[in-house]
Amino acid sequence: MTNYVTAEALKAMLGDGGELALLDVREEGAHSQSHLFYTVPMPLSSLELLAGDLVPRLGTRVVLVDGGGGFAERAAAKLVMLGYGDVSCLKGGIAAWEAAGYVLFSGVHVPCKAFGEYVEHHYGTPHIEAEELHARRARGEDLVILDSRPLDEFHVMNIPGGIDCPGAELAARVHDAAPDPDTLVVVNCAGRTRSIIGAQSLINAAIPNKVVALKNGTMGWHLAGYELERGQSRLVPPPSAAALPKGRASAQAAAERFGVQTINHETLAQWRAEADARTLYVLDVRDPVEYAAGHPEGVRNAPGGQLVQGIDQWCGTLGARVVLVDDNGVRATMTASWLVQMGWDVAVLESGLDGLPMTTGIPGRGPAGIGRAGENEIEADELAARIAADDVVVLDLGPSRDYDEGHVPGAWWAVRARLADCLPRIGGTPGKSLLVITSPDAVLARLAAPEASELTGMRVAVLAGGTAAWASAGRAMTSGLENMADERDDTWLKPYDHAGGVEDRMRAYLTWEVDLLHDIERDGDHRFRLFT
Repeated sequence: MTNYVTAEALKAMLGDGGELALLDVREEGAHSQSHLFYTVPMPLSSLELLAGDLVPRLGTRVVLVDGGGGFAERAAAKLVMLGYGDVSCLKGGIAAWEAAGYVLFSGVHVPCKAFGEYVEHHYGTPHIEAEELHARRARGEDLVILDSRPLDEFHVMNIPGGIDCPGAELAARVHDAAPDPDTLVVVNCAGRTRSIIGAQSLINAAIPNKVVALKNGTMGWHLAGYELERGQSRLVPPPSAAALPKGRASAQAAAERFGVQTINHETLAQWRAEADARTLYVLDVRDPVEYAAGHPEGVRNAPGGQLVQGIDQWCGTLGARVVLVDDNGVRATMTASWLVQMGWDVAVLESGLDGLPMTTGIPGRGPAGIGRAGENEIEADELAARIAADDVVVLDLGPSRDYDEGHVPGAWWAVRARLADCLPRIGGTPGKSLLVITSPDAVLARLAAPEASELTGMRVAVLAGGTAAWASAGRAMTSGLENMADERDDTWLKPYDHAGGVEDRMRAYLTWEVDLLHDIERDGDHRFRLFT
């Protein structure tokens, strides 16, 4: 039996102080069109792979949301099979929420984006217009431009002369990047949020330099008619021996202002022992390269700047405990100072990585053994031969973004959660009795194979190693959105990811960010905190 809650009951849950995992089981693109403020995307298509990380405690109160079509009910049945004991669906989905007079939001990572606007409004974060920055650079003024995005985003496009310094790194690395207190420090990102948070981080850390956010980031720079650099990899290096103490002092200043809690190993052990009663997330906020070189066992990587930008990628339960770790305390403390203001119960492990068992193994997705290779696998060489013989249909269930960039020639694309609708569009081709399913690493394909077998008369196999193995074998790849058996609603595209209308999309996106401040006041559910 499926349990349901009304919109009114769910509204009350959001304010009762208890733990709540509010999960949107539609695809990310569909979720981005209209959703509740605190809903966390957990698409039905990849539920088994996401649930354990997003909602690690099986006794968590879970409410599932969809836009109709029975997806929430299907997701509820899967969660119950995985052992979750308190699962309900929002009766009537997002339509019922709106009909009850409550606010719906568009976009992704909305609480974090709205928080950036909240910070700028209430703390008066100073900014600089693209035109003024361009003029100052032309005059050769003493300034440094620090891009607070991860290096892969910086590599796509950056402000000329900018240097990459991901958000959580700013307080430690700025002292080397701008050793002269008279140097103007400009912080930017692609749009607004990380520019604002990054600049305010340095202000909160009480560095001697004047700090400003570049208004509207790289999008604002582009819209002002200025050229962007592309393919750059300039990165502010790790803090020097002279800079690290300054970074620690800066982090301590922020910790004292915002009441960042620190805990020792004994408290962490106690919280882990209580994890069946109170959800606990333990996250390593260092750079992914550092994490891969060695990290605490059982701890996931959540680079600090990205955690503030999109905490719903790692933490799916409101009211949970969050513990942050790093090697020197600066990044964990600065990140925690923001999560405190966002309303999270967060602490920093005071001893950093010391005393923790370390590993280089990357935690897997989903329960142990899920998506393990089975007998119905086909190697890349055999698939290539069957494609040449024209007796096989290939179905790609990976992200449409990946499919667009490169896929097995002739492959169809579809969404796993809608296989029943998609398979009739691609199956039944005369002379083709074998259906081969692929995904980036084959895990999702293996989960989908039994479902496809029940829905088609074709024999079903999985491409061993997935599309990555096909590419590694040197096989040809085709790009573009050909053979789309389903609606492309699985991913949210950034304004500059679209083929056309980029400038109009940028303007609309920036307007959307600014308007969030008004929307959250109408909604009333945010948990943001102000510190004078």
